[in-house]
Amino acid sequence: MEKQITLAGTTAPRVPTAEQIARAPKVLLHDHLDGGLRPETIVELAADCGYEGLPTTDPAELGVWFREAADSGSLERYLETFAHTCAVMQTREALVRVAADCAEDLAADGVVYAEVRYAPEQHLEAGLTLDEVVEAVNEGFRLGEANARARGHRIRVGTLLTAMRHAARSQEIAELANRHRDRGVVGFDIAGAEAGHPPTRHQAAFDYLKGENNHFTIHAGEAFGLPSIWEAVQCCGADRLGHGVRIVDDITVGEDGRVELGRLAAYVRDKRVPLEMCPTSNLQTGAAASYAEHPIGLLAGLKFRVTVNTDNRLMSGTSMSREFGHLVDAFGYTLGDMEWFTVNAMKSAFLPFDERLAMINDVIKPGYAELKAEWLFGPRG
Repeated sequence: MEKQITLAGTTAPRVPTAEQIARAPKVLLHDHLDGGLRPETIVELAADCGYEGLPTTDPAELGVWFREAADSGSLERYLETFAHTCAVMQTREALVRVAADCAEDLAADGVVYAEVRYAPEQHLEAGLTLDEVVEAVNEGFRLGEANARARGHRIRVGTLLTAMRHAARSQEIAELANRHRDRGVVGFDIAGAEAGHPPTRHQAAFDYLKGENNHFTIHAGEAFGLPSIWEAVQCCGADRLGHGVRIVDDITVGEDGRVELGRLAAYVRDKRVPLEMCPTSNLQTGAAASYAEHPIGLLAGLKFRVTVNTDNRLMSGTSMSREFGHLVDAFGYTLGDMEWFTVNAMKSAFLPFDERLAMINDVIKPGYAELKAEWLFGPRG
């Protein structure tokens, strides 16, 4: 990260303003489709499908309810809020709308590339097939990308198909992801409560994907500790770790500030395994006590392959700009630091190498260079 050193006659790196953070190009790797709905969309879709389980039909009150319900400190309680969003995402029309909204909202927040994940098996109650779910979501993302372009924003969205770790459909979802690769689906994931549901329970799905040369990430090290991370990396062969925050349990910081990495932490760093870190979500589920105490500061300083993500924008009341804003406040990060996180994410995306390189060189670096140079042309004296 950038060192805050000022020599005589020079200017220290500047902390970005909220407006600069919003304009900065951002890359998002960990965002759940069913965790990012607009409250007004939920209310309208509930009316359309006859769902009467919402705690309120006032969009403003509903947004507050989701955030407060997620602020329990429990991952299990946090996950319960998804019953309401999934309930209104059971038809083709609803899935198209939610995906289009998602792309437009991310683009308006300065996100230029996003990988958004969802579990197709949770959207079958109205009779859709797994393939129809995937086709509807991909249609929605293409519509959202086009709508964003019409408003002057550019974004590209890929999808990750998620299998629920407590269920038994991971092989089926892995085959679904492989069937729709190169048509909007860029990879696979497993999600859900970690405790009692180790990733190796889905070893056959991961072995299948490796055999097909396909990409996958695994939720690991969020609410459970090092064994979950070890299994995800060493047994399953995960390309990335969803959250991975508990890797700090294998790092010792002495009273003199000296840092010692355990064997697993050193391996994860040495192999450049990307960590999809979601600060606000981690605070809500009790994985960290505050932004200033979040392990992202230590891990970034140690040059782990750290990325910044939203997880669930509705439940966390967040966005990429808000996540970076919290980190800027907590750690004094500069535009250079934001660029480092963003390049990390783009390097770790499940896109072909040449496309990742083009996004870094032609979109991300020029965007940050322009922002960094703005102070040269502002008021002086």
